[in-house]
Amino acid sequence: MRSDGVPAALASVKDRDGRTRTYTAGVGDLATGSKVPRDGQVRIGSNTKTFTAVVVLQLVGEGKIGLDDKVDTYLPDLVRGEGIDGRHITVRQLLQHTSGLPNYVKYLGDDVRTYDPLDLLGIALQHKADFAPGEKWGYSNTNYVLAGLIIQKVTDHPLAEEIDQRIIKRIGLRHTYFPAPGDVTIREPHPKGYYQDSAGAPLRDGTELDPSWGWAAGQMISTNSDLNRFFTALLTPGSLLPEAQLAQMRTTVPAGFPFASGARYGLGLVSTPLSCGRGVYWGHGGSTTGYETRGGATDGGRAVNIAVTIQPTDKATMKRVERLVDTALCR
Repeated sequence: MRSDGVPAALASVKDRDGRTRTYTAGVGDLATGSKVPRDGQVRIGSNTKTFTAVVVLQLVGEGKIGLDDKVDTYLPDLVRGEGIDGRHITVRQLLQHTSGLPNYVKYLGDDVRTYDPLDLLGIALQHKADFAPGEKWGYSNTNYVLAGLIIQKVTDHPLAEEIDQRIIKRIGLRHTYFPAPGDVTIREPHPKGYYQDSAGAPLRDGTELDPSWGWAAGQMISTNSDLNRFFTALLTPGSLLPEAQLAQMRTTVPAGFPFASGARYGLGLVSTPLSCGRGVYWGHGGSTTGYETRGGATDGGRAVNIAVTIQPTDKATMKRVERLVDTALCR
């Protein structure tokens, strides 16, 4: 807060024995100076991708999806564009960001409206592929929109319903949900989230927004303690995924921006090395208007998630948040 002008920060730290400590700093509302609610709800952005990937992998375990099947197996003729062909992109490449699909978020513009997933895909398909499938790694929200569409096609249920039944209710995430398109509110006690148009610009209140632009790639709301419970359960074979699918999820390739140095990307799950030499932690992180979250869990049972109430324009701020996660896990 002192170094970066972050309005508020929230943290939840779980030790290997299951004891949890929650922390807050700053103010929950710059206009009123109200306190930050302990373990308040925040928009978790791209942590949503891990939830989406878990559902895909559960369906793989049930024999309903093949990781090396082509996208056209489930969504025939839907994915076509300049250098883009769903007959040559696999489900695995979607989950691992090696498809080469352009990231629709770069082209959204400033119009505030409710998006359908096909709208988001359509925006992406107006642009040429970033690279040929499997050629390299490149982060793109479009991959997860397609993963969500495949889930809906295979299950014949809305993505939000599948995530709720298969993950949220299964492991008891009491403060986590997938808001409906057009639902601009955050249900439970929460700090307000802020954004800046540019570095040094005034802080603006971005708490209420239509989250549909994120969908399967970034629409969910949760708390730090629920994220700790989720990532801890995910690393426990049989809790959310059978051992075989968890092993696939943890098979990684080198990752670049927006992840920390040394990070590697699996199937919706990121490994980040710990500075103290105790291996890695597994998580994801999320960046969305008003909120930034970072954290994850270790195989030893420790878990940490941290949220700040601004989407930083300065990469140095994010490095300090990542260092805070590292400090908590290395203690």
